Amino acid sequence: MNNSDHTSDNTIAVLPFTNRSNSEEIEYFSDGITEGIINALAKIDGLKVTSRTSSFYFKDKHLPSPEIGQMLGVSILLEGSVQLFRDSMRITAQLIDADDDFQFWSETWDRKVDHIFDVQDEISLLIADQLRERFGHFEIQDHLVEPNTKSIDAYKLYLKGKEKFNRWNPEDVNLAINYFEKAVELDEKLIDSYLGIADAYSFMAVAGFAPREEAWQKSISAIQSAKDIDPEHAGLNYMLGMQSFFTEADFASARQYVMRSIAAKPTFSEAHQFVSFLYTLQSDFKKAKEHLLFAKSSDPLNPETKFYEANFFYRAGDYDKAKVILKELLESNDKNLPAILVSIYILIREGQFSAARQTIDDIPQQAFTPDERLGLHVLINAMDEKSTTQLPELEKNAERSEAHHAHSYLFLTYANLGRYDEAFAILEKLFEKASSILLLAFSDPMGKPIQSDPRYQEYHQKIYPKITAEPVYKNNGQTKQPSAKETDHKKELLDEESVAAHKAKLQHLFETEKPYLNPDLTLRTLANQLGIHANQLSWLLNDGLEKNFNTFINHYRVEEFKASAHLPENSHLTIMSIAYDCGFNSKTVFNTYFKKETGLTPKEFLKT
Repeated sequence: MNNSDHTSDNTIAVLPFTNRSNSEEIEYFSDGITEGIINALAKIDGLKVTSRTSSFYFKDKHLPSPEIGQMLGVSILLEGSVQLFRDSMRITAQLIDADDDFQFWSETWDRKVDHIFDVQDEISLLIADQLRERFGHFEIQDHLVEPNTKSIDAYKLYLKGKEKFNRWNPEDVNLAINYFEKAVELDEKLIDSYLGIADAYSFMAVAGFAPREEAWQKSISAIQSAKDIDPEHAGLNYMLGMQSFFTEADFASARQYVMRSIAAKPTFSEAHQFVSFLYTLQSDFKKAKEHLLFAKSSDPLNPETKFYEANFFYRAGDYDKAKVILKELLESNDKNLPAILVSIYILIREGQFSAARQTIDDIPQQAFTPDERLGLHVLINAMDEKSTTQLPELEKNAERSEAHHAHSYLFLTYANLGRYDEAFAILEKLFEKASSILLLAFSDPMGKPIQSDPRYQEYHQKIYPKITAEPVYKNNGQTKQPSAKETDHKKELLDEESVAAHKAKLQHLFETEKPYLNPDLTLRTLANQLGIHANQLSWLLNDGLEKNFNTFINHYRVEEFKASAHLPENSHLTIMSIAYDCGFNSKTVFNTYFKKETGLTPKEFLKT
C-alpha cells in the first residue's frame, strides 16, 4: 500500500514558508500563511494537495527538491517566505518542478497585514492557474480563501495558538488555550478558535496533563460553542466523531459525524484516517483500504497515518507489513504507546510469548496503567499455558465500574479460555459504561476464538450497525459519492455549437494576432480576449483540443521559431534570442517543448 514511490500529475506540496523577519516570535505568521494556502488549494477538485502534517515535516530541513517530491509523491513544490515590517508584509512564492529541480514561476507581494486574506487568495489563485496551465483542466472558483474573521488581531491570536498547540507538550498547549480564548474574546464567531480550545483540552485529558472530567467538560463546552456557529463545519464534525467514539463508545454516531466531516471537506485526510479506522474495526477491509489510501496519498509522512496503516494490516492479519511500519514508528519515537501495544499484540498472535513478556517488562511503569500491564500478562498466560494464576487479581480489579482496561483484557482472556458466557457478560459493560476500550477489544484478532460463537455476530450487528451506503456529499458544488478514488469524468462546460464557434475564434485569433508571442500570456488573459470564462477555455483546450494550455501555446511558439530561425535577417541572432522573440521566457521550457514537438534539439533542427 505504498503511494509515495512515484509522482503523478496534478499533485503539489506547499512547503512551510520561511520566516524572514528578525523575530522568531513571528514564526506563527509564516506558518499561518502556509496553512491558509494549503487549505485553499485543497478546495480544487482534481488537484491533490499534500496535507499540513506531511508538508511541515520538512520545516527547517534542507533537502533536494527531487528527494522531497519522491517522499511526498508530488510533481510540484511551492516554496516561499514571509517578512513583516510593522503593519506591512512581503511574501515571495516559487513553484518548482520536483522531478527536474527547476523553478518555473515566482512572484513577490508587498501588502498591508490587514489584507492578509486577500493576498492568500491572490497567491492561491495564481498558483492554481499555473498548475492548470501545466497539468490540464480543472475548475477554479473565483475565490479560494474565505476569511474566517473580520478581526486581524483575533486571527493573529488564533495563529499564535495554533503554532503553540502543534508543539504537543502541556506547557505550550496551555499557552495555546490562552491565545484561543483571547481570540474568541475579540471575535465570538471565530469557530476555529473554539475548535482549538476543544482540541487542546481533549489532548490534556487523554494525555493525563489535566483532571480528566474537568478537561473533557471544557472541551465539550467549546465544541458546543462551535456547533452553534456552524454545525456542518468539517473540523467540528471530526471532533464530534472522535468524542462519540472515545467518550461515548458510540460507533454509529462516530461514523455519522466523520462522514459529515468528509462531506464538508472531501480532502480532509484526518477524517479519512478515522473512517478507515472505523471500517477496520468493522472488518470491512475493502472500504478501510480505500479511505486509508486517500489519507496516505495526501499525508504520507504523518505518524498517525502510518499507525492507522499498521493497525489496518494487524487487523487484516498481514503481520509482516504491520511490523515494518511499526518498526519505523518506534525508531522515530520509542515512546509511541499505540505502536508499542500493537507490536506486543503481534508477538502474542505469532506465539512469541517470551518476547512479548520481555517487551512488556522493558516498558517504564508509568507508560501502562496497572490494569493494562496485568491484563497483558494474564492474557499471555491464558494463551501460552492456559494458566489462570493471575486471573483472580484481574477479575477483582474488574469489579470497579470504570476499570475499562481490566474489562477489555478480561473479555479477551475469557475468549481464549473458551469461557464465552463470561466473556459476553463482560462485553455488556461496553453498553453500561460506554467503554471505548472494550469497543476496541471486541473485534481485535486477540479474541478470535469467540468469533465462532453465534452470539458474536449478534453483538457485531449491535455494535456496528450496518449502513448500506455512504452518504452523498457536496464537493465544490458537485454532488457525488464519498469515494477515495476520483472520477475522470469532466463536466461539459460548453455545448457543441459553442465549442465549434470558440474553436474557430481561437484559431483566427492565433493566426491573425499571434497572442502567443506575449511571454506573459495566461489562460485567464486569453479567455478574456475570447470573451469566455477561464474554466470554459480550460475545458475547451483539454477536452476539445486534447491539449493543456502550455502545450497548446508552446506548439505555436515552436512553429514560430521554426519559421523564424532560417530567415536571413535573423542569422545574426542566437538561438535563445529567437526563442524569446517567439514568446518563450525560459531556456529550459523552450528546449523541453522543442524536443517534444520535433524530436530534435534546436541545434539539431538548425543543422537540418
